[in-house]
Amino acid sequence: MKDPRRAAVLGSPIAHSLSPVLHRAAYEVLGLETWTYDAFDVDEAGLPDFVGGLDASWAGLSLTMPLKRAILPLLDEVSPTAAEVDAVNTVVFGADGRRTGDNTDVPGLVAALRERGVERVDSAAVFGAGATAMSTMAALRSVCDGPVRAYVRGVLRAQEMFEAGERLGIEIQVRPWEDAHKGLDYPLVVSTTPKGATDHLVDGVPATPGVLFDVVYDPWPTALAAAWSQAGGTVVGGLDLLVHQAVLQVEAMTGRPGPLKEMRAAGEAALAARN
Repeated sequence: MKDPRRAAVLGSPIAHSLSPVLHRAAYEVLGLETWTYDAFDVDEAGLPDFVGGLDASWAGLSLTMPLKRAILPLLDEVSPTAAEVDAVNTVVFGADGRRTGDNTDVPGLVAALRERGVERVDSAAVFGAGATAMSTMAALRSVCDGPVRAYVRGVLRAQEMFEAGERLGIEIQVRPWEDAHKGLDYPLVVSTTPKGATDHLVDGVPATPGVLFDVVYDPWPTALAAAWSQAGGTVVGGLDLLVHQAVLQVEAMTGRPGPLKEMRAAGEAALAARN
């Protein structure tokens, strides 16, 4: 029997995460009987000790809030994509113990949009300014031909967005969060905010909406996603992103392509059981 291999998702809070469901489904399909995938509630203060205590059985880590930036100083190498967005959601441990960080959110966002037929748009609006928003900006380089308007809270977040635009080579027009309702008319709207943050925008959904990508997956649908769908708009959900980025994580950690169909089915079943 092969030696056991371990992987896990870290974050705080973490109990809601569907990552264990998706990765375990992949391991079952791929016949990786000695692989395990767990979830650990780890905050920024506890991250260095946790990572430092991992042994050679560990293959990789998935990272969610608030650790996507906190992990950076603990890595030996960072992929160009992760460096551009200043955020890592995937760590792979090499045979020599080296820790390599990557960001599968960026290609995952592109794949989720293209799966729903979104190849190109002439402009887009993004709600939020966290790590997922930065990944969204990088992904939009492959999707959006024109400027991106970002609706954010606070001067610091606005400055971070300006800097991101310069780093990524895209035009980002930053606007205050109080004007977020004006972004609903864009052909592509991406909400990277926590659950409940966009509920107040429901009454502003256009009569003929474009595409909404809402990265929340639990609870689903969000109030905005439900209103958008009812108005006839296309909705891409957080589970779509979660599955596509997890498929890439499975391949990075195991060396074998993640089974998209089975992983999606496992995620849908888990969400249905919660509701």
